[in-house]
Amino acid sequence: MSPQQDQQERVGLHNLAPAPGSRRPRKRIGRGEGSGTGKTSGRGQKGAGSRSGSKSRPNFEGGQMPIHMRMRKLRGPHMKKSMPFEPFRTHTQPVNIAELDSRFDAGTEVTIELMKAKGLGTRKDVPVKVLAKGELTKALTVHAHAFSATARERIEAAGGSCKIVDA
Repeated sequence: MSPQQDQQERVGLHNLAPAPGSRRPRKRIGRGEGSGTGKTSGRGQKGAGSRSGSKSRPNFEGGQMPIHMRMRKLRGPHMKKSMPFEPFRTHTQPVNIAELDSRFDAGTEVTIELMKAKGLGTRKDVPVKVLAKGELTKALTVHAHAFSATARERIEAAGGSCKIVDA
Protein backbone atom coordinates (compact mmCIF):
# COMPACT_ATOMS: atom_id res chain seq x y z
CA MET A 1 0.00 0.00 0.00
CA SER A 2 1.47 3.33 -1.03
CA PRO A 3 1.56 6.32 1.33
CA GLN A 4 -0.86 8.19 -0.96
CA GLN A 5 -3.56 5.46 -0.66
CA ASP A 6 -3.09 5.42 3.10
CA GLN A 7 -3.77 9.18 3.21
CA GLN A 8 -7.08 8.74 1.31
CA GLU A 9 -8.43 5.97 3.59
CA ARG A 10 -7.54 7.58 6.91
CA VAL A 11 -10.64 8.54 8.91
CA GLY A 12 -10.84 12.15 10.03
CA LEU A 13 -13.41 14.82 10.83
CA HIS A 14 -13.53 15.72 7.15
CA ASN A 15 -14.83 12.33 6.01
CA LEU A 16 -17.03 11.16 8.92
CA ALA A 17 -20.67 10.62 7.93
CA PRO A 18 -23.66 8.81 9.45
CA ALA A 19 -24.66 5.44 8.05
CA PRO A 20 -26.78 5.73 4.91
CA GLY A 21 -30.50 5.82 5.76
CA SER A 22 -29.99 6.40 9.49
CA ARG A 23 -30.81 10.13 9.35
CA ARG A 24 -34.11 11.23 7.86
CA PRO A 25 -35.05 14.81 7.05
CA ARG A 26 -37.55 16.42 9.43
CA LYS A 27 -41.23 16.27 8.52
CA ARG A 28 -42.37 19.67 7.18
CA ILE A 29 -46.04 19.92 8.12
CA GLY A 30 -48.59 22.27 6.60
CA ARG A 31 -46.84 22.43 3.22
CA GLY A 32 -49.60 21.33 0.84
CA GLU A 33 -51.77 18.27 0.37
CA GLY A 34 -49.10 16.48 -1.65
CA SER A 35 -46.80 16.33 1.37
CA GLY A 36 -49.22 14.07 3.26
CA THR A 37 -49.43 16.52 6.16
CA GLY A 38 -51.19 19.49 4.56
CA LYS A 39 -54.43 21.27 5.54
CA THR A 40 -54.91 20.20 9.19
CA SER A 41 -51.21 19.31 9.58
CA GLY A 42 -51.81 16.00 11.30
CA ARG A 43 -53.86 17.59 14.10
CA GLY A 44 -57.23 16.19 13.05
CA GLN A 45 -60.35 18.33 12.69
CA LYS A 46 -61.66 20.39 15.62
CA GLY A 47 -61.01 20.35 19.35
CA ALA A 48 -58.47 21.70 21.79
CA GLY A 49 -55.68 19.62 20.27
CA SER A 50 -56.13 21.24 16.88
CA ARG A 51 -55.78 24.79 18.22
CA SER A 52 -52.53 26.66 18.46
CA GLY A 53 -51.12 26.82 21.97
CA SER A 54 -52.70 23.51 22.95
CA LYS A 55 -50.67 21.82 25.66
CA SER A 56 -50.89 18.04 25.87
CA ARG A 57 -48.78 16.75 28.69
CA PRO A 58 -47.11 13.38 28.12
CA ASN A 59 -49.20 11.75 30.89
CA PHE A 60 -52.48 13.55 30.27
CA GLU A 61 -55.41 11.13 30.42
CA GLY A 62 -58.21 13.19 28.90
CA GLY A 63 -59.43 14.63 32.17
CA GLN A 64 -59.54 11.28 33.97
CA MET A 65 -57.71 11.36 37.31
CA PRO A 66 -54.11 10.72 36.20
CA ILE A 67 -52.30 7.65 37.43
CA HIS A 68 -49.67 9.71 39.24
CA MET A 69 -52.46 11.25 41.32
CA ARG A 70 -54.28 7.94 41.86
CA MET A 71 -51.19 6.23 43.22
CA ARG A 72 -50.26 6.61 46.86
CA LYS A 73 -47.43 9.00 47.55
CA LEU A 74 -43.89 7.95 48.33
CA ARG A 75 -42.64 9.98 51.24
CA GLY A 76 -39.87 9.70 53.76
CA PRO A 77 -36.13 9.11 53.59
CA HIS A 78 -36.49 5.78 51.77
CA MET A 79 -38.95 4.54 49.22
CA LYS A 80 -40.48 1.48 50.86
CA LYS A 81 -43.76 2.16 49.05
CA SER A 82 -44.91 5.31 50.84
CA MET A 83 -44.97 6.81 54.28
CA PRO A 84 -44.19 4.46 57.17
CA PHE A 85 -47.70 3.34 58.11
CA GLU A 86 -46.33 1.33 61.02
CA PRO A 87 -43.52 3.52 62.35
CA PHE A 88 -43.13 1.58 65.62
CA ARG A 89 -43.38 -1.96 64.23
CA THR A 90 -40.66 -4.31 65.33
CA HIS A 91 -39.76 -7.43 63.38
CA THR A 92 -39.14 -10.65 65.29
CA GLN A 93 -39.18 -14.31 64.34
CA PRO A 94 -41.29 -16.61 66.47
CA VAL A 95 -40.16 -19.81 68.16
CA ASN A 96 -42.88 -21.77 69.96
CA ILE A 97 -42.26 -23.69 73.18
CA ALA A 98 -43.69 -26.85 71.57
CA GLU A 99 -40.79 -26.75 69.10
CA LEU A 100 -38.31 -26.29 71.95
CA ASP A 101 -39.91 -29.25 73.77
CA SER A 102 -39.60 -31.55 70.75
CA ARG A 103 -36.02 -30.60 69.79
CA PHE A 104 -34.17 -30.29 73.11
CA ASP A 105 -33.52 -32.61 76.04
CA ALA A 106 -34.30 -31.73 79.67
CA GLY A 107 -31.78 -29.46 81.35
CA THR A 108 -30.35 -28.10 78.09
CA GLU A 109 -29.20 -24.51 77.94
CA VAL A 110 -30.94 -23.38 74.74
CA THR A 111 -28.96 -20.56 73.13
CA ILE A 112 -29.78 -18.78 69.87
CA GLU A 113 -26.90 -20.63 68.15
CA LEU A 114 -28.32 -23.99 69.32
CA MET A 115 -31.77 -23.00 68.04
CA LYS A 116 -30.33 -22.13 64.63
CA ALA A 117 -28.48 -25.47 64.55
CA LYS A 118 -31.82 -27.24 65.14
CA GLY A 119 -33.59 -25.15 62.45
CA LEU A 120 -35.38 -22.64 64.67
CA GLY A 121 -35.08 -18.87 64.27
CA THR A 122 -32.88 -19.12 61.19
CA ARG A 123 -33.44 -15.64 59.73
CA LYS A 124 -30.24 -13.63 59.97
CA ASP A 125 -30.23 -10.43 62.07
CA VAL A 126 -33.90 -10.82 63.10
CA PRO A 127 -34.50 -11.08 66.86
CA VAL A 128 -35.98 -14.33 68.21
CA LYS A 129 -39.13 -14.19 70.35
CA VAL A 130 -40.31 -17.24 72.24
CA LEU A 131 -44.09 -17.70 72.09
CA ALA A 132 -46.36 -19.96 74.14
CA LYS A 133 -47.93 -22.22 71.51
CA GLY A 134 -47.93 -25.80 72.74
CA GLU A 135 -46.85 -27.38 76.01
CA LEU A 136 -43.43 -27.60 77.65
CA THR A 137 -42.69 -30.72 79.74
CA LYS A 138 -38.94 -30.27 80.32
CA ALA A 139 -36.88 -27.83 82.34
CA LEU A 140 -34.95 -25.70 79.83
CA THR A 141 -32.83 -22.58 80.24
CA VAL A 142 -33.87 -20.56 77.19
CA HIS A 143 -31.87 -17.61 75.85
CA ALA A 144 -33.80 -15.33 73.43
CA HIS A 145 -34.26 -11.66 72.56
CA ALA A 146 -37.85 -11.61 73.88
CA PHE A 147 -40.48 -13.80 75.53
CA SER A 148 -44.23 -13.52 75.58
CA ALA A 149 -45.68 -13.36 79.10
CA THR A 150 -47.41 -16.73 78.76
CA ALA A 151 -44.27 -18.38 77.35
CA ARG A 152 -42.25 -17.09 80.30
CA GLU A 153 -44.87 -18.49 82.74
CA ARG A 154 -44.89 -21.93 81.06
CA ILE A 155 -41.09 -22.21 80.90
CA GLU A 156 -40.81 -21.30 84.58
CA ALA A 157 -43.71 -23.61 85.50
CA ALA A 158 -41.83 -26.49 83.87
CA GLY A 159 -38.82 -25.71 86.07
CA GLY A 160 -36.81 -23.80 83.48
CA SER A 161 -35.65 -20.22 83.26
CA CYS A 162 -35.70 -17.36 80.69
CA LYS A 163 -32.66 -15.28 79.90
CA ILE A 164 -32.99 -12.20 77.67
CA VAL A 165 -30.17 -11.68 75.17
CA ASP A 166 -29.36 -8.17 73.94
CA ALA A 167 -29.52 -7.90 70.16
